[in-house]
Amino acid sequence: MRVLIVEDETAAYESLVEILREIDPRIEIAANTESVSQTVSWLKINPLPDLIIMDIHLSDGSAFLIFEYMVVDVPIIFTTAYDQYAIAAFKVNSIDYLLKPIKTSELQRALSKFGKWTKIDIVAYLSKVSQFTSGRNYKDKILIPVKDKLLPVQVKQISYFYTSDKNTSVCLRDGSQFIYFSTLDQIFSSLNPADFYRANKQYIVARHDVKDITIWFDSRLLLTLDTAVPEPIYISKNKAADFKAWIVNG
Repeated sequence: MRVLIVEDETAAYESLVEILREIDPRIEIAANTESVSQTVSWLKINPLPDLIIMDIHLSDGSAFLIFEYMVVDVPIIFTTAYDQYAIAAFKVNSIDYLLKPIKTSELQRALSKFGKWTKIDIVAYLSKVSQFTSGRNYKDKILIPVKDKLLPVQVKQISYFYTSDKNTSVCLRDGSQFIYFSTLDQIFSSLNPADFYRANKQYIVARHDVKDITIWFDSRLLLTLDTAVPEPIYISKNKAADFKAWIVNG
């Protein structure tokens, strides 16, 4: 069995590999992807694995964004460090969900469940997962609180979102900045991923505002936007190819 592990924490990935080898040394780790964009790119160019073990929180947003880019024709076991999500939905749309830290017995139970699935079970499962891709509407406006008012702003006016010290701000193309009371994960899930990119844990950038890209040392990318930024925007080496494909193709 070939397994793709979608996990952005090194310790969690290594622990998962160790548990899988303990359960069955014959399990092959097809790859480890760490972000939404990296996972989409990998799935598009590589033979599909038999199973995906997928963390819900990734470096560039919710793993459910993957289903906005493509149809995933592979059964999935979700993992999460949080239990405040709609766990019932995960049960319907996945083989199982596992709360971190993952226990050997729980992963073994999930793999055993998967091993008992027939082709009919897998087809039924994939039809449910495809529901993630249907009917998604992205915001074309946001409401920005300014004193005792709400300011409607067109999404196409936004240059970037930025977070620092648990405070999030939105910067418009005219250079104006406002406090915005949402996390980057929440924001990114409401935006069209063809128009906005989760550059790193601090920035979401708009395609229309990327002025140029500098190849930095360690194969990272340094972005320059048309608007001023509070600190440099770096794209990691692992995400560099995905970002370049996104800026060209959307």
